[in-house]
Amino acid sequence: MKKATVIISFIFSICITTAFVQQLNNEEKPYYIPASTQQTGDIANGYVYLTTGDFLKSGVPYNNFIFLNGKDKNNYLNRTGKNANVEQGFNVITNKDGIDIVIPTCLQCHSQVFDDSLYVGMGNSFIDFSNIGKQNNIVSDIAIKAMQTFNPKGYAAAKPLITSFKAVFPNMETEVRGVNAADRLAILLVAHRDPITLAWSKEPILNYPDETIPTDVPAWWMLKKKNAMFYNGFGRGDFGRFLMLSNLLTVKDTAEAREVYNHFGDVLAYIKSIEPPKYPKPINEELATTGETIFINNCSKCHGTYGANETYPNLLIPSNIIQTDSLLFKANYQNPQFIDWFNKSWFAQEPFAAKLVPANGYVAPPLDGVWSTAPYFHNGSIPNLEAVINSKIRPTFWSRNFNKPKYNFEQLGWEFEVHETANKKKYYNTTLKGYGNYGHYFGDKLTDTERKALLEYLKTL
Repeated sequence: MKKATVIISFIFSICITTAFVQQLNNEEKPYYIPASTQQTGDIANGYVYLTTGDFLKSGVPYNNFIFLNGKDKNNYLNRTGKNANVEQGFNVITNKDGIDIVIPTCLQCHSQVFDDSLYVGMGNSFIDFSNIGKQNNIVSDIAIKAMQTFNPKGYAAAKPLITSFKAVFPNMETEVRGVNAADRLAILLVAHRDPITLAWSKEPILNYPDETIPTDVPAWWMLKKKNAMFYNGFGRGDFGRFLMLSNLLTVKDTAEAREVYNHFGDVLAYIKSIEPPKYPKPINEELATTGETIFINNCSKCHGTYGANETYPNLLIPSNIIQTDSLLFKANYQNPQFIDWFNKSWFAQEPFAAKLVPANGYVAPPLDGVWSTAPYFHNGSIPNLEAVINSKIRPTFWSRNFNKPKYNFEQLGWEFEVHETANKKKYYNTTLKGYGNYGHYFGDKLTDTERKALLEYLKTL
């Protein structure tokens, strides 16, 4: 797979409010996240804007991009014109000066090739943030010098994007390949933006932590059921505001932000229309029926029920119950300057305001299409679904083939190798801070026979 310049669809923290203090008093048990009013929009227009739209106004001149990366041979989105020549994670647009430029898009993180087909909305588990400094030939000194010398108008079109990339990329590498640095990118971009005007500051206006917190990209098709965004459920209010946050890469001012935002009711409508892929292999229906009973008795309280009368409880599960790696949600409390930035910013303004409400735990997600969303946990630390429900078989050090990946349709995850020790960034290392694979021990009480039936049922979702 080609290495692509990375983009964000997420952002992260908030100020401590009275409601937040009240939540802390109840966090020994799961609690319900209430719904908030969302925009409506046109599904077809949302797809068009997502795959061809100009939600960034700065990008690399098309000819320079093709020279550096070559033409895409797959055209998974079946686009026409110059868009047919770039990967699904990029759009070719014409800027206000009539220059064709290539911009990174949400689909860099929110689409993935699976079983030879592209699935929009599936989290990209093959993206590589572990060696980001060497990947981005677009912003290399040689590429920039060439643009300045031979295409000065093109360089002017690319300058805002180059400026933000050069400011953030050196500070956002992950310790392993396959996890996402979206939260880190958000932190770094916010650190350079005025919260009210969104104007870029050459020097950071906020202090930011040294660590990059890894996440696995959640599937977009879950969003239709959720009352809050992100693993820790702290994205409250208007989802459209959160979805457009990648605009911080190049946005000039709030007028430009408003123009882009006006499209995100449509984008949200499209995202809510996405359905998960169906399991493509035969299913043992008798075993799956047994597994459904096991699921209802052991899993449905947090993850909901499925079928004709679906339910989803929208519960945030506190850390004392879920017991999974806590770095992601704890970072919200350790860096209150970013929390405060967001809840005072343009994104928190009415109408359709967004806000961040942190908590000591994680949301139990819907499980639609869960069989296809390996690796698992919020940090991608568990290679397959079998190990999610049996903690005793979780590997400490493991790796998978990123060049020729093969999916195991029985264990429900990418084929992987177990290793005895760590090997720098080549293996997933669950002993690292933020990369732990502990917690969610609920399946350990089941027998092997029960777990086999439960896995069979999960294939049907």
